[in-house]
Amino acid sequence: MTDTFVFAAPDLTAAVAAIVRAAGSSELEAAQVAANLVEANLRGHDSHGVGMTPRYIDAVLEGGLKPDTHVKIRADSGPLLTLDGDQGYGQVIGAEAMALGIQRAKAHGVCIVGLAHSHHLGRIGHWAEQCIDAGLVSIHFVNVLSRPIVAPFGGRDARIGTNPFCVGIPRPGKEPIVLDFATSKIAQGKTRVAFNKGVELEPGTIIDDRGEPTTNPRYTVVDPLGALLPFGEHKGAGLALICELLGGALAGGATAGPVTDGRRRVLNSMFSVIVDAEQLGTAANLAQEMESFVAWSTASPPGPGVERVLTPGEPERAYKAERLVRGVPVDSVTWAEIVAAGSKVGLNAGDIEALARRR
Repeated sequence: MTDTFVFAAPDLTAAVAAIVRAAGSSELEAAQVAANLVEANLRGHDSHGVGMTPRYIDAVLEGGLKPDTHVKIRADSGPLLTLDGDQGYGQVIGAEAMALGIQRAKAHGVCIVGLAHSHHLGRIGHWAEQCIDAGLVSIHFVNVLSRPIVAPFGGRDARIGTNPFCVGIPRPGKEPIVLDFATSKIAQGKTRVAFNKGVELEPGTIIDDRGEPTTNPRYTVVDPLGALLPFGEHKGAGLALICELLGGALAGGATAGPVTDGRRRVLNSMFSVIVDAEQLGTAANLAQEMESFVAWSTASPPGPGVERVLTPGEPERAYKAERLVRGVPVDSVTWAEIVAAGSKVGLNAGDIEALARRR
């Protein structure tokens, strides 16, 4: 295994922000992108954290990611919004899209948001949490336009993306429910993290370039490429298809296919349903029934190796509490990639290291 460095979240944020700023973003955008990436690390999702920085910088330099780009309204009928991210940073585009959707849901009781052509939206749970902070329920279907990396159920090569699905439900006076997962067995970024750390994947997670089972993460990182498998066999593959059609086509974007231009961009489209339970007239019922059911389900006797039954979102909050105190771990290979990304946009390693201040 490779070495692991540990950083305080504010220092790591400052270092990543400096790199994004040097790549052409305004200070505000750089800070927003960096804060979002570090938040993913804090939540335990290193796959969507600062390790994405080198990919973003490459995308900017290749023209697949446009700094300081804002969401554009393509169609607007009040509770129905069609938006275009125009290949801008997903950390900015996603926030702006959800702000518009929240505004309309507050006015109309519901808003359907079709967001097309954003660059990587990061951890989708972040957008559900934005809706939760406004007291709203939200559902999100996302597709991924990049190099196909997931095999359809029964297939032997990659044809689709990791296509996340997410639901956020506020709980008055308590921590919310946030269900957020890739429709592949694990997120693609987790294979990159495993590869950089020099560790194997769990059996049944990926196949190699011949369609045979393997535990070596290199088959989703470097050529020759294999594929991730969908979670839940036909069920996960079916949900991935729905995310492709709703998150991609219905939202106004494109669907997956072969990538021929060689650019390392990652484009997301997202179909979101945002609901104000107060205007639906079911807010009190939702709150009451949710607490009753959560209490019932989490009271199940824990199985072997399980301390207690959790609700979606609890593990991420536990990670954040711990990492705010102990620091954010970043493996040495990923850190070297981040420093190298900074050098591509004119920053020297010493300046980046000084900002990050390893513990």
